[in-house]
Amino acid sequence: MKKSHLFLIWFVALLPILLMRDFTPSNELRYLNIVDEALQNGNIFTFTNQGELYADKPPLHFWLMMAGKRILGAHRMWYYALLSIIPALVIIATMTRWMRRQQGTDETTTSLMLMTTGLFIGVGIIVRMDMLMTMFIVLSLYTFYQMYQGEKLKRNSLLFPLYIFLALFSKGPLGILIPFVSTLVFLAYKKKLSDFPRYWGWKSLAILLTGCLIWFTGVYLEGGSEYIHNLLFRQTVGRGINAFHHKEPFYYYAISSWYVLAPWSLLSIGIFVVSLYQKKIRSDLEQFFAITVLSSFILLSIISAKLAIYSLPVIPFLICLTLLLLPKFHSGNRWIALSLAIPAIILILSLPAVILLSGSEEMHYLGIPLIYASTGILSLTGVMTIYQLYKKSSVVAAIRSMSLGILLSIFIAGWSMPQLNPYLGWRELCEKATALSEEHGVDEFWVHRISRAENMDVYLGKDIIKVEKEEILRPSAEKKLLLLPTKVIQRDSEIRRAIQDKEQYRIGDHTIVIFP
Repeated sequence: MKKSHLFLIWFVALLPILLMRDFTPSNELRYLNIVDEALQNGNIFTFTNQGELYADKPPLHFWLMMAGKRILGAHRMWYYALLSIIPALVIIATMTRWMRRQQGTDETTTSLMLMTTGLFIGVGIIVRMDMLMTMFIVLSLYTFYQMYQGEKLKRNSLLFPLYIFLALFSKGPLGILIPFVSTLVFLAYKKKLSDFPRYWGWKSLAILLTGCLIWFTGVYLEGGSEYIHNLLFRQTVGRGINAFHHKEPFYYYAISSWYVLAPWSLLSIGIFVVSLYQKKIRSDLEQFFAITVLSSFILLSIISAKLAIYSLPVIPFLICLTLLLLPKFHSGNRWIALSLAIPAIILILSLPAVILLSGSEEMHYLGIPLIYASTGILSLTGVMTIYQLYKKSSVVAAIRSMSLGILLSIFIAGWSMPQLNPYLGWRELCEKATALSEEHGVDEFWVHRISRAENMDVYLGKDIIKVEKEEILRPSAEKKLLLLPTKVIQRDSEIRRAIQDKEQYRIGDHTIVIFP
């Protein structure tokens, strides 16, 4: 299958989600608010969230979001999603082109596996800067490998540090640490440390330092020493050594890898470990991919702050290494078949599981025909995968069947976004609250026990007021709207009595109450 056809299949599978999904409250609405404040304040290098300094992320991704808001006149999910989809396609194209250096590689299966790896496809449809950083990391390491092979040295000696700076400028220190550690360990393993200045010499340092100098100067001129200190020490050194957010134990990624790589975790990790033990990793390309995976895994484990999404740069190298090593195993290998049969059985159980879950109060929103159809496709996909494995004895056909079935399932599920959005985001909730405020002449939006509700101002156009239970129970003659989770009403008898005679509207998992 042509690569362009694969890209089209992936894009079409994700298209309904890209066009119809609401922004998530946890991170996406916060990023929209940061973009709004930057445009209002005329900031370029420094950012704020609700008026507070926000030095967590470098500016490149925010610049792209700001450009979209300025050009399109509003926040558009499809545009922001492209900021992850396009880098993802570049990653797939680069990795498959890279693999052509080794004969007998299967680009179609590689692309399909990468397109359906849990974390990779998940990050591809959300508004985050991780895929952008991963793209530049992949490009930098591909450029390094070209230099290692003696190809296009003059051009690549400029592109290598440029890609690294752009990775740093997209997400932060991992953008430089992963390429640095991977290339250093690889050169040490190949006993070519004397060539280190060829890649990390004066030219690379000059480009990196010049880029950082321009960046930090802009930060200082806009935000002063406080922002610089926050950016360089609290967000960089602090997160690396003694994190104030997302602090996890050393073994965190040894656990998260199993679901991050789903449904290929058993296959990829199994092939990687067995190949290390049996010394099947022999070519320069295989060794470089393996060293990148291992060194990055150890680096991420040492860093204090840990999230599953931080392991995204490892995934392209591990998936591609899996396909490079797969031909070295016998086609009838039982444990390889089992590593695909287990996730296939899980897929078979997906429809019964959704039927069961949709009967519960917490997950009742799953009980819609499109979700049943989507999980039905997953169940059929599992059956087809088992058939390919044990009747046709074809691992490659099984991988392709599972991948295409997952993409078809995602495409069908994507059309259910309008029905799921009230449970995923706040757009419908805030639009209803705005309409009610205009109808009843209410100026204040009260919010009780909704996490990160301050970012509702993206939809409401004004700040919300967070209130405690006592303020809800206290009699008041003022008109106001109260937004709170429905489960709070169900579990708190005092709040339930206080609002029982008030006009109420339920949107998703939240309720709007009109006072008085």
